[in-house]
Amino acid sequence: MHHHWHFSNNCNIKPVGRLILILFVMFIKFYSITAQTDTTTSVVIKTPRWRLPFVLSTGASVFAGSITGLNYLWYEGYPRSSFHVFNDNHEWMGMDKAGHAYTAYVSGAICSDLLRWAGVKRKTAIWTGGTAGFVYLSAIEILDGFSEQWGFSWGDMIANASGSALYITQQLLWDEQRFQFKFSYWPSEYPKQRPELLGSNFAENILKDYNAQTYWLSCNIWSFLPNRNQRKFPKWLNVSVGYGANGMLGGAFNPIPFEHIQRYHQFYLSLDLDLTKIPTRSKAVRTLLKTLNYIKFPAPTLEFTTHPDYPVRFHWLMF
Repeated sequence: MHHHWHFSNNCNIKPVGRLILILFVMFIKFYSITAQTDTTTSVVIKTPRWRLPFVLSTGASVFAGSITGLNYLWYEGYPRSSFHVFNDNHEWMGMDKAGHAYTAYVSGAICSDLLRWAGVKRKTAIWTGGTAGFVYLSAIEILDGFSEQWGFSWGDMIANASGSALYITQQLLWDEQRFQFKFSYWPSEYPKQRPELLGSNFAENILKDYNAQTYWLSCNIWSFLPNRNQRKFPKWLNVSVGYGANGMLGGAFNPIPFEHIQRYHQFYLSLDLDLTKIPTRSKAVRTLLKTLNYIKFPAPTLEFTTHPDYPVRFHWLMF
């Protein structure tokens, strides 16, 4: 019974912490676009001295402030315990783990860009910025470990590390992201049946309703072509594979009276756009495109499911 209570509440704090992290790094990213250094050129540009202290101090303040706030505003409302581990790998059909990996990937990519903007050397920026999401999400995981209603999850930690590793490895190997982690959302019918668990408004639905989320790995075709700079193949065209799940009105299973609803996996094959490959001279537009690139572009999609009634479906346009 303790485990059942655990999954009913576990989806509340994790998405909030992930949202805080992504909103922070995106805010700082947009703050910096007016003076962003173009890292695509070999020309040495002197970096203003204020940038690095600004990035580090702001980052440290938000990290400490948000963790402290979560600790006192959220966890104080629940009984504390000695540090313990909880295995939640069977819950939400893996969608929460995909959310962890995605958050670590996106925050790592943006924080690395910010450190480069602040004048930090390439490899240092990759390693330091690339692990920022992992460090932040690990701190939330430790808080979970000291709360009686939750627990430290090794599955979450592995997902966090996977997202960071996906960014860091590609950046060190190719100095670009040929495989890009992306997200899409389309409202589902389930929050109205369990609003306390899946969200009672649009903002909560995006965070809590795993039925409505899809996570994508989008591959840039042009990046793998031999002599790619001599090819006329469109640089911006990607092929993307996605994962989702549906019919979930509980973490590990659907409780009464929803036990009749079929829970099933969804796998997708689709086209996508790499917005970073669209040429522009505007630094603001370039930054905007790079930020929007973390969201899957709507495109025709082939869906494969484990649902017995419709194993294969085609969508003319899927978000």
